[in-house]
Amino acid sequence: MSLPVFIADDLSAETVALSGSEGRHAVTVKRIGVGERIKLVDGRGGWVSGEVVAVEGKDTLAVRVDARGEDPQPRPRVTVIQAIPKSERAELAVDLATQGGADAIIAWQSQRTIAKWGAKADKQLGKWRDAAAAAAKQSRRSRIPDVSGPLTTKQVAQLIATRPAYVLHEDAERSMKDVDLDVDELFVLVGPEGGIGDEELALLGATPIVLGPQVYRTASAALVALSAIGTLTSRW
Repeated sequence: MSLPVFIADDLSAETVALSGSEGRHAVTVKRIGVGERIKLVDGRGGWVSGEVVAVEGKDTLAVRVDARGEDPQPRPRVTVIQAIPKSERAELAVDLATQGGADAIIAWQSQRTIAKWGAKADKQLGKWRDAAAAAAKQSRRSRIPDVSGPLTTKQVAQLIATRPAYVLHEDAERSMKDVDLDVDELFVLVGPEGGIGDEELALLGATPIVLGPQVYRTASAALVALSAIGTLTSRW
């Protein structure tokens, strides 16, 4: 059975202290006690595991490290450019993309996006980052996806102009199995609930691809795409 995972920025010591919100989550919420084994990750690929040797108060514990390592960056590195879903699905989209292995997630203010972040962009982006961190721990990842944005369609087009980029589109003729995945990096674009219009599709310049016979919700599409990429490359 896999060990419970918590995030600690500095893993260099032989005995690592976990405190703050992560320590509280371990001690108070998960009720981790002395003698139990846990895994700590730095969110950048590094990890350690060991036995809890001390618990102090409600938010601090110490782990005596007996194993450490660093997980390599998967190839290809996959960035999900996610059109901002409605509020009830926004954090779910980030959660599922993180579980699927996204290496980075960029919020996209597409032309048909209903949700408008505006002055709340920093707050909403913080929620996405929290969702990514929580999902990374739950799925036992040592790397937490970088979350950024929001970008307009024009900014997305500029970002992907010279890079392999694929937009999920139900009317596309090419499928994921037709894509050259032998690259170091690629971008997967997930449109909004209202879909991507022809004008916006042309502006993006990304190659349209279809995942299969089903039409997926915007919150789950990235997970399905990442799963397909995983099986077709060495990521899995």
